[in-house]
Amino acid sequence: MPSLAYEVFKLGYQISPIMLVNGVASQIPGQMLPIVAVTQAADYTEGLLSSGNALPALDQFFAHWKPLPGTTLIENQIGQYPFANAATAANAVIAQPLQISMQMNCPVQTAGGYPAKLATLTVLQQTLLQHNNAGGTYVIVTPGQVFSNCLLLRVRDISGGESHQVQHTWQFDFLQPLITINEAQQVYNSLMNKIANGLPTPNPPVWSGPSATVGAVVAGSSGGSTLLPSASNLVAGTIPTVTAANPYGLTAGSI
Repeated sequence: MPSLAYEVFKLGYQISPIMLVNGVASQIPGQMLPIVAVTQAADYTEGLLSSGNALPALDQFFAHWKPLPGTTLIENQIGQYPFANAATAANAVIAQPLQISMQMNCPVQTAGGYPAKLATLTVLQQTLLQHNNAGGTYVIVTPGQVFSNCLLLRVRDISGGESHQVQHTWQFDFLQPLITINEAQQVYNSLMNKIANGLPTPNPPVWSGPSATVGAVVAGSSGGSTLLPSASNLVAGTIPTVTAANPYGLTAGSI
């Protein structure tokens, strides 16, 4: 007889390792729905009607899951141009979203089970479509890592020829995007921080222009100060008058 620890492991990692968050689960306490509640929906309903004795053994559940090779724990991108040194190259690393792939194996296990399989896969597809359209995310539990805030990219048939059945194995591809503030700051790597912080800005900023120079006091060569001419010293009499008879504003004695 299998031990309790093995049954817990199988239930958490093989029977229901995917949780639907928000989306179709927004009205559920905790806003999380295990995927086994969808793939085993018929048995849950029958179990409620028959005092909870209709659930089969774990080995007889509709779907069994496992993580596929290729799942990433760390994904980085680096520039393809020459670097001055190794330290510059290390600072040019930019984090990328993680990719997770899960395999769902769901062969027909009982006589006359094809209609039930068709109904279950139809319900699963429609539930996932509605969940995605409602902005829902996924939590994926694997023996090596727990991936949260994931998005479903695709579900495709990867059934091989080891069985006479068809469409018995499906691949679910997920993506864990960079969405939190901390992860966004990791993308803005240390090299960019150094470049951005290389030129300090005065506080408060010093604005350039005539108002900052005309009439300003500057230090002279002898350590004294000299007052630059200010626009306030101009008088109206010094401005030439332009008329039709005198278009150039010339005055007597100016030539």
